[in-house]
Amino acid sequence: MSAATATRPGFDYKRLFFMLLGIALFVIVYYCPAWPDAIDPGGKHFVLTKEAKGAIAVFLLAGIWWVFEVVPIGVTSLAIGVLQAAFLIRSPKQAFNDFMDPSVLFIFASIMIGLVFTKTGLTKRLAYKMLMVVGEKTSRIYLGVFVVTALLTHIMAHTAVAATIYPLLLAIYSLYGEGDKPTKFGKGLFIGMAFVAGAGSIITLLGAARGAVAIGFYKQIMGTEISFFELTYYMAPIGWTLVFLLWGFFMIFLKPEKDVIPGLREKARELNAQMGPLSRDEIMAAILVGSVILIMSLRSFIPELKAIDKTAIILVSSISFFVFKILDINDLEDIPWNIILLFAGAMSIGFCLWETKAAEWMAVNWLVLFQKSSGFVFIMSIAFFVMVMTNFIMNVAAIAISLPVALVIAPYLGVAPEVILFAALVVAGMPFLLLVGAAPNAIAYDSKQFTPGEFFMYGVPASIMLMVVVAIFVKFIWPLMGMPVEVLKVLPG
Repeated sequence: MSAATATRPGFDYKRLFFMLLGIALFVIVYYCPAWPDAIDPGGKHFVLTKEAKGAIAVFLLAGIWWVFEVVPIGVTSLAIGVLQAAFLIRSPKQAFNDFMDPSVLFIFASIMIGLVFTKTGLTKRLAYKMLMVVGEKTSRIYLGVFVVTALLTHIMAHTAVAATIYPLLLAIYSLYGEGDKPTKFGKGLFIGMAFVAGAGSIITLLGAARGAVAIGFYKQIMGTEISFFELTYYMAPIGWTLVFLLWGFFMIFLKPEKDVIPGLREKARELNAQMGPLSRDEIMAAILVGSVILIMSLRSFIPELKAIDKTAIILVSSISFFVFKILDINDLEDIPWNIILLFAGAMSIGFCLWETKAAEWMAVNWLVLFQKSSGFVFIMSIAFFVMVMTNFIMNVAAIAISLPVALVIAPYLGVAPEVILFAALVVAGMPFLLLVGAAPNAIAYDSKQFTPGEFFMYGVPASIMLMVVVAIFVKFIWPLMGMPVEVLKVLPG
C-alpha cells in the first residue's frame, strides 16, 4: 500500500447513503401511480396532480439533502430549481424567478448591513461600552451580553451578530481565570448568546431571513402585506420577554461559579480607548442604516412611502456602502452566497408546493387531525411543529414548508392567518435543541465550552419555556394588542 493510499481519508458512506436516499424518494414519489384525492370534512375532493406530486418529490429530496448536507445547502437549492424545470413541475421562469424574489434581495441587503457594522468596528465599540457599563459582576455580564446581542439583531442578521460577539465573549472568558476549561459561566455565556440571538432576531425584519421569507409567502398567499412596523409591534414584547427570561434561565441552570471577574471593566476601557474617536466610515454606516430603518418604519404612516417596496429601500443602503467607499469589491467575497442561495431555494420550493396545489392537498389531509380541535390547540400544534422542524432544517426552509399548509387549514378552524404567521415566526427563530438549527448555535459550539449533548439538555427546558410563552401571548397578550386570532369558520363544503 502506498503512502498516498494509506493517508487517504475513508469513503463517506453516510453521505452517499443520504444522497441516494434523497434521489430514491424523489424517483419513487414522482413516478409512482396517482395518490388518492384529499377529502375535506365537507366531502370536497382535492386532486393531487402529477405536478403537485412532483413538488412533494422535490421537497423530500431537498429536505434530506438539507438536513444531512450531502452537498452545500446552496447547491441543494439550485437542485430545487433544476428539478422543477427538468421534470416539468413548473416552468423554468416560475422556478428560477423565485431565486431573485424581492425577499431574497432583502436578505442580501440585511447581510450587507451586518458586514458593514462588523468591518467598521461599530459592533466592537458598542460591546466595549457595554462592558464599561455593566462592570465585573458575572450576573450583569450575562445580562449585558444578552441585551447587546439582542439589540444588535434589530439591525443586522443574527448570524453576523453571533460572529461579531463571539470574539468578545472569548476575551471576557479569558479574564474569568479558568483558562480553556469548560465552566458553568462559559456554557451560559456561549449557549446564552446563541439562544438570545434567536430571541432578538424575531423583532425586526433585519434580524434574520425568515421574517422576510414568511412575509413574502404571506403576501403571495393572502394578498396582504405585513409592514416592518407591524411585525416589530407584535414581536418586540415577546422577543424581549424571552431575552430576560433566558437571562433568568441561565442564572438558574448555569449560575457562574464566580460572582465577579476582577479587572474586566479596565480591560474594556483600554480596548475602547485603542479604537480612538468614531471614524468617518462608522459615522456614515450609522447614518445610512439608521435612515433606511427610519424610512421603512415610516411606510406604515406615510402613504407615499408605502408605495415604495421595502426591498428597494433597504437596497439603497447596499448601494450607498459602495458609493461612499465603506465597502469595496473585495468585500463581496465575504457575502455568504451559500446562505443566500439557501433562502432562494426555500422560496422556490415553498411557492412550488403552493402553486401546484400540493400544499393544499397536504393541508386537507392534515386537517383531519385537527377537525375536532380548538383554534388555540391548532395554533400551538403548528408552533410546536415548526419549533421541532427548525431544529432539523434551516428555519427559512421550515417556514417555507409549513406556512402555506398552515394558512390553508386555518379558515376551517376559525383561526386568523396573522396569528399563524407570528406564532410560526417566533418559534422558527429559536432552535434550542440542535447545533444545526441555526448558525449562532454552531458559532457558540466553536468555544468548546459544551458538547452537543449538553446543548440539547439545556435546550429541552428552554424549548418548553418558549412554548409556554407563545401560548400566553396567543391566548392573552396579542389579542389585547389588537392582533386578530379568531375569524368566522369556513364551513365544510
